[in-house]
Amino acid sequence: MKSLLRHVALSAVAVAVLSGCGLSAVSTQPQVSVNPEVNQTLTQPPVADAPLTLQQIMANPDWMGILAQRPYFSADSNTIYFERQPSQAAVAERFSVNLATNAITPLAINAFHQAPKDVHNSPNGHYQAYLHQGNLMVKRQSDNRLIPMITPANAIDGIRFLNNNTLAYWQQDQIHAIDLADGTTTLLANLQWQDAPKDIQEPSSYIAKQQHRLIKYVADEHQRTKDKAAHKAQLQAQDPVLAPKPWYLGDNKRLVDMSLSPDGQYVVLAVTAKDASWRQEHDIMPNYLGKDGYVEAVPVRARVAEAQPPGQEFILLDLNNHKQIPITIEGLTGYDADVLASVKAENAKAKGDSYHSEKQVRNVQLMQDWGWDQSAIQWHDSEPKLALMIEAQDNKDRWLATVDLKRGKLITQDRLHDDAWINYDYNQFGWIPATDSLYFLSEKTGYSQLYIKPLSGTAKALTQGDYVVSDVSLSPDNQYLYYKANKTHPGIYNVYRVNIATGLDEAVTDWDGNLDYQLSPDGQSLLLTASRRTEPNELYLQPIGGELRQLTDFTSAEFKAYPWQAPQVVAVPSSHGANDIYARVYLPQGYDASQADKYPAVIFNHGAGYLQNADYGFSGYFREFMFHNLLAQQGYVVMDMDYRGSKGYGRDWRTAIYRQMGHPEVEDLSDGVKWMQANANVDAAKVGTYGGSYGGFLTFMALFTQPELFQAGAALRPVTDWAHYNAPYTSNILNTPDVDPLAYERSSPIEHAEGLQKPLLIMTGVLDDNVFFQDSVRLVQRLIELEKPMFETAIYPVEPHGFKQPSSWLDEYRRIYALFEDNLK
Repeated sequence: MKSLLRHVALSAVAVAVLSGCGLSAVSTQPQVSVNPEVNQTLTQPPVADAPLTLQQIMANPDWMGILAQRPYFSADSNTIYFERQPSQAAVAERFSVNLATNAITPLAINAFHQAPKDVHNSPNGHYQAYLHQGNLMVKRQSDNRLIPMITPANAIDGIRFLNNNTLAYWQQDQIHAIDLADGTTTLLANLQWQDAPKDIQEPSSYIAKQQHRLIKYVADEHQRTKDKAAHKAQLQAQDPVLAPKPWYLGDNKRLVDMSLSPDGQYVVLAVTAKDASWRQEHDIMPNYLGKDGYVEAVPVRARVAEAQPPGQEFILLDLNNHKQIPITIEGLTGYDADVLASVKAENAKAKGDSYHSEKQVRNVQLMQDWGWDQSAIQWHDSEPKLALMIEAQDNKDRWLATVDLKRGKLITQDRLHDDAWINYDYNQFGWIPATDSLYFLSEKTGYSQLYIKPLSGTAKALTQGDYVVSDVSLSPDNQYLYYKANKTHPGIYNVYRVNIATGLDEAVTDWDGNLDYQLSPDGQSLLLTASRRTEPNELYLQPIGGELRQLTDFTSAEFKAYPWQAPQVVAVPSSHGANDIYARVYLPQGYDASQADKYPAVIFNHGAGYLQNADYGFSGYFREFMFHNLLAQQGYVVMDMDYRGSKGYGRDWRTAIYRQMGHPEVEDLSDGVKWMQANANVDAAKVGTYGGSYGGFLTFMALFTQPELFQAGAALRPVTDWAHYNAPYTSNILNTPDVDPLAYERSSPIEHAEGLQKPLLIMTGVLDDNVFFQDSVRLVQRLIELEKPMFETAIYPVEPHGFKQPSSWLDEYRRIYALFEDNLK
């Protein structure tokens, strides 16, 4: 093995953990020059006098700067609050930015301020309420005074102001309302997860009737019992102070979600089977380094091969009339369609059988969007109207439906069907106040776009184009919908707004990287968390129609002073009929496109699958960004591709991997190698690849299915068999193993392991509760039985899926670097 130190000199840049930095805010306007064209002409990278070292870039990341996290506006829009937390610290420190003076001030440990999205305002404007650590906090607006509230024994789950200005809260299985004027509390609903007690039964058998006829005591006791029950029912009907009758919901169900209507008349429930479990007793992983010196069995999630989600039922409770109304799903268009008929037929044919399609009621549930912070249950603020976002558990349909509150019927307002799978992102929706219209996101055109739908009319697109719309916010005056989109380039994001009445669409920001935003409560400005390729996230204030202002500057001086190479974003033509594949490219220091000695290269495969990394923002893979700079300094060309299945490029790009994971992506990697050979003076016989999680899976699939493509590969915390991964992610793309075993066999590396011909490094954490250590163990045994000598393994006993210890990161990347040095040069 070649010596690592022979190729990487010691760095002159000190590794410094920030113990503090200046807290004065920056008010300069950054230089923004958005270039929507992909740079296909490669330019010389900067020269670094002090080469990077693995010890530095894999060290505690605090040396890069302790950045602002979880920022939000104050309720009055005059202050920004945020947190900073060193990577090894147990708790975060909290700060505020006074937007009038730009002063940044540390907050006392007992000071707390709620984000506006968590603050509830009474309709009359007299009170604000929010939850703090499960406790109910109420502030009187007239004097800014906190009103003492009873601290409950158990945490409160949720709150809302009702239209009559009382404050409702729900806790475990009870819903209460507080009259803040006099402090009285009323129980609105008491949910009981058991069967209703039987009514008092009259004697029916001969012996029972005889007993009542002959024994006066028995008959009298029976009559007294009936009289008590009748008196109690009469009191409950006439005296509102008494607790209402319980709601008996059955002993075979449990609560998933619930929501109280603003008028306090209705509660909608989503329930599922009581015995439905996300895991079984055998779903464990071993911790070999338990604190007591023994092996600990740690509970983990179930595998998709065994998961059997039962679906959900929806129930409407009419509190005024004490009426329980089941919400039936027949109003969902296609609720009984056999959407997997072609898949089942293909699998049956492979076994020599045939499949006959029949309609069958599908399991449904409230939409599980992985990115939103809203509920799938949305009540109209001022009218008794209810909208639900519902998805089929086979992942092929999403419905936006309203509910007929009198009959418990669903009315489809919009059906989004996808033969592959419904996206678990881009599902925001809500009511436009003072109208009967809903806004929502949909990929129906192939890209997530924004729509508005009156209940009695057809949906109208508010945005149109080959770009992705996300993060919708309604302005306080209800005139605009703000959103984030990548209109000018797939890797450049900005904030826009559309006038709901006129349809006028306009840009609000002019950024040249990536960003997230929050609209201020007063609707006058945006809080941006924004980055560029070599500049980590900082906070900015964007007044609507005004100049951008930087609020924080927490990136360390050491990091900013280093001449990092900004990866060039290129469009790689597809030779497989797909659109261009966007990629980041790092060039060797002193790059010469005409030199005779062609360059070695490395392709990095990002994780998650559905993730965008070839953009103009600072990568969440910050260690890999620095590692790629190091590789470039050592003479490598490095490419980081947004292969098919990646985020940010629309529905067709996302679903290209349906039932064939690892095949379109490897085709894209092959096109990447060809592009580097043609455009970056790379020797196609000296290319390696690596990646973690989904990227580790792709490393396997590349080495197993196209063994001549790469000369070596490293797979970190990799998936080896999709049947062992979780159900919510995998069943979207591959259906389930009992329905579609062909997709699993086609897509799981362990099924293709006989194709390994080149050196492979497998690295995984023993405490990985996402991609289990067992995945790698099973593949290793498979390779042993196949008598494959060209692989090595490294295990990390204390590491979960995302490594925590700098020593583990360093060991991992030393091995990756050595693998490439030994096999590509």
